[in-house]
Amino acid sequence: MPGQLKKRKAIATVLTTMIILIASVVLGSGVVMYGTSLFQTGAQSQSISTQGVKLWVNATDSKGTSWGAASVRNTGDKLEGVDKINVRSLAVPYSNWYYANTTNSLANIQDQFIYGSNDGAGILKNYSTSGAYDTCTGNTASPAFRIDVDGAGVGHPTMCFISANGPISLKPGESVIIYFHLPTGVLDTIDSGQSTSVALYAGKLGAPVTVTIANP
Repeated sequence: MPGQLKKRKAIATVLTTMIILIASVVLGSGVVMYGTSLFQTGAQSQSISTQGVKLWVNATDSKGTSWGAASVRNTGDKLEGVDKINVRSLAVPYSNWYYANTTNSLANIQDQFIYGSNDGAGILKNYSTSGAYDTCTGNTASPAFRIDVDGAGVGHPTMCFISANGPISLKPGESVIIYFHLPTGVLDTIDSGQSTSVALYAGKLGAPVTVTIANP
């Protein structure tokens, strides 16, 4: 009997040791995986770049019809949403935003954005230097307006603008061109030629830039 008890104790000790070793390996693997996950998340960067910012106010229009334009590109590693445009610290509502899809925006991101003309009620009309346009496709097949800086079939494609109804999502590397109609009273006819601030944000990303207000 004493011999059998010793054998049982020895087996129990071996089993306990094996269980402890297995548990240590599992816990160690979990720590390594958790640490790797934290490292990968922390390594992702968030940034956007804004360029070509324009502001226009019609110096001869008693309504003070005014518009702005800008391109935004997601230069980081995470999905971002352009969710705020401020002019003179006043927010431009989403209903006044018009944007070209990613294909148009990437090709035209360095263009000199132009105003063209409005329909008398303040909304921009179609504009092309040649009077012709490329075909709008996909989600821009029925645009609010089109702008082509070099004519159909030449150089860059026509920018086909559709109405926004909320933040504009951009995957890493994607860009967007936004034209925005300023609410009445933000700019007036006497502001033509003056400088003011414009800021486009994606969450906390973004900063104001100083722009000279042009007369279209």
